[in-house]
Amino acid sequence: MTTLRYLDENAVTAALAPAAAVDAITAALTHGYDPAADTARTSAATRKGHFLLMPSEVGDHVGVKVATVAPDNPAIGQPRIQAVYLAFNAATLTLQALLDGTALTTLRTPAVSIAAIRPALQRFTRALRVVVFGAGPQAIGHVRTLAAVTKEPLASVTFIVRTPATATAAHPYGQVVRADTPAANTALSSAHVVICATSARTPLFPADAISAQTIVIAVGSHQPDARELDSALLAKATVIVEDIDTALREAGDIILAHAEGALHVENLIPMKGVIDHSTTIPEDRPVVFKSVGMSWQDLVIATAVLESHTPAMKS
Repeated sequence: MTTLRYLDENAVTAALAPAAAVDAITAALTHGYDPAADTARTSAATRKGHFLLMPSEVGDHVGVKVATVAPDNPAIGQPRIQAVYLAFNAATLTLQALLDGTALTTLRTPAVSIAAIRPALQRFTRALRVVVFGAGPQAIGHVRTLAAVTKEPLASVTFIVRTPATATAAHPYGQVVRADTPAANTALSSAHVVICATSARTPLFPADAISAQTIVIAVGSHQPDARELDSALLAKATVIVEDIDTALREAGDIILAHAEGALHVENLIPMKGVIDHSTTIPEDRPVVFKSVGMSWQDLVIATAVLESHTPAMKS
């Protein structure tokens, strides 16, 4: 009988470096996987929140992430979102391993973002100036992952937050400034890359606050009525999404801009086309990558983690 293994947060984090996670996402898309074939996430309500179920099959691997969302948890010192990943044998559908789902998400979300925008980074010839809205695990994870794939160290990193006193975890990675201050506005206007990883439901900055060549990553919202970016930015940018149907179903930044007539569906670019170089990204306008997270991404990263942790393990 196969022994069921569990990889906790430390094991997941140690098994796969950020750059390797980016390469795993890139390889999945260049080797033929189409995110349009992925299974949509489903939700089931409970008295205190809801479950999110994210099953997927990619190549010879199958798995599912089960996440819980409990809005009242922060008030009692518990995480709002918790998750576990279940990896199965693809042939027999026998459960093989459990992975800490929160650590997996922290690893995979930046990997997806950086894989999607890495081709566009070629427009810059100097070390990158980075602005990050937010200072949580995803904000820091995006900085670490971006730094891992660039040839030169990042020139600067500025975290823009509403309460700097609570952003101590970000201090080792860059300076922390309060939102809507001259320091924040100056950093934003000169940024090469802007990362939005917040719980905001309304735009974080106006479209004219960034330059014509800025790359913007938005990962904070995944509800149809919430957005981190305004319609004016999406109207003038090259907009990349994980999958068009998924974006139109879950990405408020995309849905609201489309409803306002600022963004047309035919102008959305799937990230697969960017990564396999079948789509060329113009260099004379901003680039926006909007992500809501998809099931295939968790499976790809979980598989890479398991193979790295135990090279002999195959599903």
